[in-house]
Amino acid sequence: MPFKPLVSILMGSESDRAAMTAASTALQEFHVAHEVVVSSAHRSAAETRAYVHDAESRGVRVFICGAGMSAALPGAVAAETVLPVLGVPLGGSALSGVDALYAIAQMPGGIPVGATAIGKSGAKNAAILAVEILALTDAQLRERLLNFRRGLALPPTIEKIGRTED
Repeated sequence: MPFKPLVSILMGSESDRAAMTAASTALQEFHVAHEVVVSSAHRSAAETRAYVHDAESRGVRVFICGAGMSAALPGAVAAETVLPVLGVPLGGSALSGVDALYAIAQMPGGIPVGATAIGKSGAKNAAILAVEILALTDAQLRERLLNFRRGLALPPTIEKIGRTED
């Protein structure tokens, strides 16, 4: 049986892998088949475009794109597909990823890219968003997602301050 990834994690440079590993780890915890690809929107534009088209035909349903500085990769991918694209702004620039966040969040109307937090937490949240999208049509994945959320719940803490009445 051929490998059928549901999610594609793309990054423009090998140096982005440290942060983007959080997305792969989260998808593994949900048992979601995915692949990780290094492909630059600037240095290998034609190859990136061809990869996006091929990935969609192989069953990919969501793209997660990590990018720093100009953050061109998420927009370049979104321009080539109608599938959801989740952008993860990455640090490493003089602006610590804020420039990438603005670039991802400011896509032109009609070509949306979902923007997450900067760095590893953004990569993890992008994976969870991908799981939420996939769980719309997968009851087993939805149950794993619900169990994950239940595991995040914290009991409330109550602190009583002041005088007590006798």
